[in-house]
Amino acid sequence: MTEVHQPQLSPDLVRIMERRLSAIEHRSASLHNLINQPEASPAEYARANKELRKLSGCMDLISHLRTKQKEIDGLKSLMSECPEDKDMLDMATEELSQAIEEEKRLQSLLLKSLLPKDDADERDSILEVRAGTGGEEASLFAMDVFKMYERYSQKRGWKFEIVDIAESDLRGYKEASAAISGVGVFGKLKFESGVHRVQRVPVTEKSGRVHTSAVSVAILPQADEVDVQLRNEDLRIDTYRSGGSGGQHANTTNSAVRITHIPTGMTVAIQDERSQHMNKAKALKVLCAKLYEIERSRIQISRSKLRSEQNPSLEQIGSGDRSERIRTYNFPQGRVTDHRVGITHHAIDDVMQGGNLDVFIDALLLQQEMDAIASFSSSIDTS
Repeated sequence: MTEVHQPQLSPDLVRIMERRLSAIEHRSASLHNLINQPEASPAEYARANKELRKLSGCMDLISHLRTKQKEIDGLKSLMSECPEDKDMLDMATEELSQAIEEEKRLQSLLLKSLLPKDDADERDSILEVRAGTGGEEASLFAMDVFKMYERYSQKRGWKFEIVDIAESDLRGYKEASAAISGVGVFGKLKFESGVHRVQRVPVTEKSGRVHTSAVSVAILPQADEVDVQLRNEDLRIDTYRSGGSGGQHANTTNSAVRITHIPTGMTVAIQDERSQHMNKAKALKVLCAKLYEIERSRIQISRSKLRSEQNPSLEQIGSGDRSERIRTYNFPQGRVTDHRVGITHHAIDDVMQGGNLDVFIDALLLQQEMDAIASFSSSIDTS
């Protein structure tokens, strides 16, 4: 794992953060005071305890930071009191340098803990890959991309479960979906949503010309009953026979399931399994994820609008819009370029085998962190 350097915190940012830390210390002290009051009701006690547990990680870091800051003040006092004692000065200077480095490290950790978090980051995901422009070649690349994520998931120890695959005439994928489960799946994959462009000589090309095709990728956080409440009267469920190039297991029973969410008109059709019951369960899982994503997008758009009104100069990395071209895979030149962070990796085969994707993913996560720091700084300065 490559080590990511801590972002350099400006004095202004440290000043802003110190205000937040003081507020957290004050809140923690108030809560401790409340739970020590004999007249506190059981409900108040439970609420205060719950909030204290949430603050405990942050408070541990603040406590270490305060100890380190006292040590720095003590060393500075010692140096000003003994300006003639060279040995003492040398020793104190070295200790001071180490203490300041540790202070910076703790400040960076605290800043990370204060940055806005996406509650969905720890969730499992639904992956959807669809062939775009480029006909059969786009379908073949869609299959390559789908398998790239399958291999990447295996390397990370995640569970990759195929939900549905609709094959093309050349056995590429017109569209394919999977459920990916594991620790922090959505947080790791969320920036993969968008248009992935490929430049290569298709197997169908006789004259050796390079074609450009595209596939769209969507990464959706999986939802549960708490996030999305599906009412039976809002659903229309149709069953039909799976078959043709669309079904992996063509059969003679009505096992394929199509669910329409009447209020939104959204439709999910699954024919991967031979069991109607299993196809229905998969379709409901995908439908919940899509409805949850609609709600998340609505909230995100309103937040982004507010943020850009407060500070129009803030530039965020890709919006996650599926129509946004995010990456180009150039096979003749053996390179993959991510257009959002401007990184090019010259080992395309490794990337397609599910390796080295972290080169892009880690850069995008770091960029997100830097954007969040900028947002954090501006939102407090404008408040």
